[in-house]
Amino acid sequence: QVQLVESGGGLAQAGGSLRLSCAASGRTFSSYAMGWFRQAPGKEREFVAAISGSGVITYYADSVKGRFTISRDNAKNTVYLQMNSLKPEDTAVYYCAARTIISRATVASLGEYKTWGQGTQVTVSS
Repeated sequence: QVQLVESGGGLAQAGGSLRLSCAASGRTFSSYAMGWFRQAPGKEREFVAAISGSGVITYYADSVKGRFTISRDNAKNTVYLQMNSLKPEDTAVYYCAARTIISRATVASLGEYKTWGQGTQVTVSS
């Protein structure tokens, strides 16, 4: 089973950028679809973006489309989330998660992701 460790969070100003990384253990990383989720204080965890095992197919929440980009490097067992044009409402703990098969119908379903990282804090100041 893959294990996940996020990094790259921190403090950014509105309009700025951050890049999150999620490093995975194991030799079968490319067989996992990966997702990024976030949870703001007092709110439920929500879907941000997802990517297929090959990296060919990506999905985004409407709130981040055009500003965030998910990508992966299977040779490095790492998935990334490039976040541009950050807004204060992007402030949250960001989590990466793994699942075996991805589908558009369930891409945002937390229960479909079987492995989660510990999260990394992103704070955007206005």
